[in-house]
Amino acid sequence: MALEKIDIDTLDPAATIVVATGNAHKLTEIEAILGKVMPEVRFVALGQLGDFEDPEENGTTFLENAIIKAQAAVEETGLMAIADDSGLVVDALDGEPGVYSARYAGVHGDDTANNAKLLVNLEGVADEDRTARFMSVVALIDTDGLVTYGEGTCEGVIAHEGRGDHGFGYDPLFLPVDTPGKTMAELTADEKNAISHRFHALEHLSAKLTGEE
Repeated sequence: MALEKIDIDTLDPAATIVVATGNAHKLTEIEAILGKVMPEVRFVALGQLGDFEDPEENGTTFLENAIIKAQAAVEETGLMAIADDSGLVVDALDGEPGVYSARYAGVHGDDTANNAKLLVNLEGVADEDRTARFMSVVALIDTDGLVTYGEGTCEGVIAHEGRGDHGFGYDPLFLPVDTPGKTMAELTADEKNAISHRFHALEHLSAKLTGEE
């Protein structure tokens, strides 16, 4: 699904939030959840406003990286911005791959290599010790630099081999506790979205924005 280009000068700064992404599905997911508590706000993807260089994600936590991305979008557009950072945390590997999830094997976004490295590093680890979780932090920054963020997790275990044709990243290896016997990559989009770490992070942020937390 292609994103339409938008002239930034046509946007109302007081009623626009830039989503630091070029991904139409991520824009839709964020809009669907936060739009309920911010109905007056228009959500637009950063990629709709032009071609911007990705900031260096050199944070040591998901929160730091989410803030880096959101702050860069604020500086580039002069508008409020929201960004997320997420990854896989494996207990038996002392939290790896963590913030390096997308480049675990060295090349950013090489899912096949990342999954292969994860399986190698977990060789010989018993099922009961393969616990893991997807973690997500969503950070909203206004033009004054005020940060509001939500956190979410999806608990599960790492399978011994990949299964499923849906999703991306580590989805074929991740068995959520909420869907016994199915990897994340075997779930439909609706099933995945209902339990995903980003969904929970957005719900957490929504609760903060409405004063429910």
